[in-house]
Amino acid sequence: MKLKAVFFDLDGTLLPMDQDEFIRAYLGGLVTTLAPCGYDPEAIGNALWASTRAMMKNDGALSNEQVFWNSFSQILGEGVRGEEDRLRSFYEGDFQKVKAVCGYTPLAKEIVDTVRNAGLTVVLATSPLFPAVATEERVRWAGFDPSDFAYITTYENSKYCKPNPTYYTDLMGKMGLSPEECLMIGNDVGDDMVAESVGMQVFLVTDHLINRQNRDINDFRHGDLNALCEFIKEII
Repeated sequence: MKLKAVFFDLDGTLLPMDQDEFIRAYLGGLVTTLAPCGYDPEAIGNALWASTRAMMKNDGALSNEQVFWNSFSQILGEGVRGEEDRLRSFYEGDFQKVKAVCGYTPLAKEIVDTVRNAGLTVVLATSPLFPAVATEERVRWAGFDPSDFAYITTYENSKYCKPNPTYYTDLMGKMGLSPEECLMIGNDVGDDMVAESVGMQVFLVTDHLINRQNRDINDFRHGDLNALCEFIKEII
């Protein structure tokens, strides 16, 4: 069946980054935002990790946003729900400082533009652990406008997370696509290459490779962004 859509991961794929550095900078900004409200810095970190794990285990009964706030407020107290506007202001303001630990490559936009200009649907299949406001900021850091993508997964519009294969089947269902019509591109063997298990084609980007289980990457078509660029031109 002819390829109709290309799904791209964001962090470490279109947006160059060291994930550990990003997490440290992000958590630091979050603590700086909430600590003045009377929350213990260590408790903030614990609540963020616990709420992230809760979203990753989401069974689809609630949105990831609902799962996050249920967990976050259970640990920090119901009063933290009143800080949503403060957090939104953080993402619109001081979150920009986190950009300093991320890179930029014009090749990412060249690849996405090649796909779009070929008439294929472009989906940003980034782990939906962040609100839209934060995800769209990271999209801009990578040199894109959110409108460059037909759909972007965020914690508001998603009920599953990577590496749950249902994340991919649910997303394809929303787009009216079958697995054979889709290619998933990402840098995380565990999170992104699982798309192959539901029938999608895959390409593993190795510039900022994440391979927690030390799988043989020769199991997948793989290479750096230059190799991906050539691969995209070949299949289009």
